[in-house]
Amino acid sequence: MARLMHSAALKARSARIYRRTPGTRRFFAEIPNRVLGLKTTATGQIWVGDVTYLRSAGRWRYLAVVLDRHSRRVLGWSLRSRRDLALTRSALNRALLRQRPRPGLIFHSDRGVEYSAYAFRARLAALGITQSMKRPREICDNAFIESFFHSMKSDVIHGCTFDDDRSLNLAVRRYVRRYNRSRLHSSLGYLSPINYERNAA
Repeated sequence: MARLMHSAALKARSARIYRRTPGTRRFFAEIPNRVLGLKTTATGQIWVGDVTYLRSAGRWRYLAVVLDRHSRRVLGWSLRSRRDLALTRSALNRALLRQRPRPGLIFHSDRGVEYSAYAFRARLAALGITQSMKRPREICDNAFIESFFHSMKSDVIHGCTFDDDRSLNLAVRRYVRRYNRSRLHSSLGYLSPINYERNAA
C-alpha cells in the first residue's frame, strides 16, 4: 500500500483518535433529574432552560431561554453568535432581573456544557437554586421549553429569511412579548402566561 501511494504521490491523512477523558461521564451524570413527576402549584418553583439554533444571514445563531414551568412565561432570553457559558448566563441573569426566586427554586435544563460548566453551577448555588438536568437519551425530560421552541419556530421562524442579526433579534423580541401577553394555552385554561399569573395572584 505504501509503495502504491508513493508512486501515485498520495499522502495518508489519519483521523483524530478519540481518547476517553477519565471522569467525564461521571461529571455529566452527577446532576440528577429532580423534577420527574413533580407538579408545580405556583410560579417560581421550577424554571426550565434550553438553547436552540436559528439562522441569520446564512449563519447559525443561538437562542437561550428561561421559562417558568408553571405559567409558561418566558422570563429571560439571550441571542448570540456563540453557544457558550455567556449565552446561558445572560438568559439566566435576565430572568433574575424579572423575577426574584424564592427558596426552593429548581432550575432544570438539558446536559449541555453551557449548563454543566462550573461557573454556571456556581452561579445557581450562590443564589440558592437547586440544579436539575434531564436524563441521558430521554428527549421528553425538557418538554415544556421544547414546546415553546416548536411554537416559536412555527409562528415566526419557519418560512422567514433574516438578513441580519438585528431583524432576527427583533422577531424574537416581538414574539416573546406576544407569547407572554396574548398567546393562549389550553393547559392554562386558555389564558396567556401573564394573565394566568395575574389570576393566580
